Amino acid sequence: VQLQASGGGLVQAGGSLRLSCAASGRIFSSHVMGWFRQAPGKEREFVAAIRWGSGRTYYADSVKGRSTISKDNAENTVYMQIISLKPEDTAVYYCARSNSYSTVVREYNVWGQGTQVTVSS
Repeated sequence: VQLQASGGGLVQAGGSLRLSCAASGRIFSSHVMGWFRQAPGKEREFVAAIRWGSGRTYYADSVKGRSTISKDNAENTVYMQIISLKPEDTAVYYCARSNSYSTVVREYNVWGQGTQVTVSS
């Protein structure tokens, strides 16, 4: 399977964005789809995840209450909307697939190419 992330851009603080991650192959109910981000000079960090089968969602504390991860099974696409964006949300955002829920980068074995989100103050 290949993942294609899109939807990033330049937005002012307080604004919102919706990121999309389209999968070219089948996503099974056992899979977990996650979003990570990596700011310049920092390690890649977990942002949110969703179980493909049940739809259960998970969020990092940094975005909890500001982010909504969702999925469209028919379109094989995962979305993440972030509102009230802050300059510290600036990063390259990646979507990824794992065989089980985890917040650890190495547990995800399929990655998209990333989409840049820049939040200006």
